[in-house]
Amino acid sequence: MRLHFYAGLFIAPFLIVAAISGGLYAIAPTAEQWVYRDVLHTDSTGPAAPLAEQAQVAQSVVPDLQPDAVRPAVEAGQTTRVLFADPSLGPSMRTAVFIDPVTATSRGTEIAYGSSGSLPMRTWISQLHRNLHLGEPGRIYSELAASWLWVIALGGLVLWIVRYRSRQRNTGSAPLLGIDRTTTGRNRTLNWHGAVGTWIVVGLVFLSATGLTWSRFAGENITELRQSLSWTTPALDSSLDPAAAPADSGHHDHSGGGHETVSADQRIVSRNVTDVGQVLSTARAAGVTGAVEMTIPSDAATAMVVSQVRTAWQLETNSVAIDPGSGTIVGESKFSEWPLAAKLSSWGIALHMGLLFGLANQLVLLAVAIGLVSVCVRGYLMWWKRRPTRHREGVALARPPRRGALRKTHPAIAVAIVAAAVLVGWFIPLLGISLLTFILVDIAIGRYHDARARRTPPVSTSTTTKGA
Repeated sequence: MRLHFYAGLFIAPFLIVAAISGGLYAIAPTAEQWVYRDVLHTDSTGPAAPLAEQAQVAQSVVPDLQPDAVRPAVEAGQTTRVLFADPSLGPSMRTAVFIDPVTATSRGTEIAYGSSGSLPMRTWISQLHRNLHLGEPGRIYSELAASWLWVIALGGLVLWIVRYRSRQRNTGSAPLLGIDRTTTGRNRTLNWHGAVGTWIVVGLVFLSATGLTWSRFAGENITELRQSLSWTTPALDSSLDPAAAPADSGHHDHSGGGHETVSADQRIVSRNVTDVGQVLSTARAAGVTGAVEMTIPSDAATAMVVSQVRTAWQLETNSVAIDPGSGTIVGESKFSEWPLAAKLSSWGIALHMGLLFGLANQLVLLAVAIGLVSVCVRGYLMWWKRRPTRHREGVALARPPRRGALRKTHPAIAVAIVAAAVLVGWFIPLLGISLLTFILVDIAIGRYHDARARRTPPVSTSTTTKGA
């Protein structure tokens, strides 16, 4: 209870910020479809132009940039997205040109971020949730929140169940998942705090576990653990033999600017852009269906990779590497052959991002975020309501629960608890550092109060009545 008190008191602000920004990020994919509807959707109807033609139109919009990937339209009303490497942008950012597949005209350009292809609004919310727009140092906030979230959630669940069983024995009835409306004041606040926390505890532990995989320090330990247990996602080899690449006849050059000389890389890119339609057909035949991203390599030693991207209700992410010259498959990564841990990791990341089950996924995440904010706020209310209402030095704050519980346990249990804390603290460094800080501060406060008590003379129990 004392650990839950300290963690809730000092970590809750980080949890509230993470919950609010995370709730916004959860619904960002749906909001993105509305905010950027002019570039993401089109009203044109009819047969689509060849994919190569669409990519070439995108090239004419940003002729100074090199094509990096293509995301073909999958359904009627969607636009094709052609992504370009842009040295002027930050890491993981690309310029995206959106093409109407029916009219083969540009619908506009935006900046896309990461493998999810998020557009500026979702990217801004993502960075807010990840690091508060403070860069690498800001990631400490989110890692600290994720590190403690599962501890606070599970500790609170244990405390709530203990209280529930105690009330069951004393009164014969006590709600575990509901609100006891007969209570008032602090007990009503505690009831809301415990019941809502119990409802969302599974979601909180899940968000904590998946959030730590993106973290700076604990994330490195998780990656090393996965590698040692062979739980990583299988890598797809996309290398080709440059000698086997077809000779360039020059007729694939669609740069059109009247240049007398074109670099070898530009010729290769131009040829690969011309071959995107054939490569896509080969990938579809190999089972890589739905929304995909096709890489556009700039050298003859690399194949084009066609990978399924995360969309709603798509549980598999297959990919193939295809020689654009011959149209043959040179490498394949089947989701069904991945290790179970790699599959769970892929599903967990998509679920955390609100992509795995579409709008339903996003609404559940939003509800968990709102519930977490509610639990934190009610925790502070309980702390405030427990304070003394009269104090000779003015307004006093509520004291933490009584210390010394660990010393009263069996030595073997105490050693096991300490050993577990050290192990978890090593694996999740920010949890370990902050826990050690709590302990040192608590020891210092305890010694201060002990020293103050020794200096204070005992209060006499004798009383005198007026007029006696």
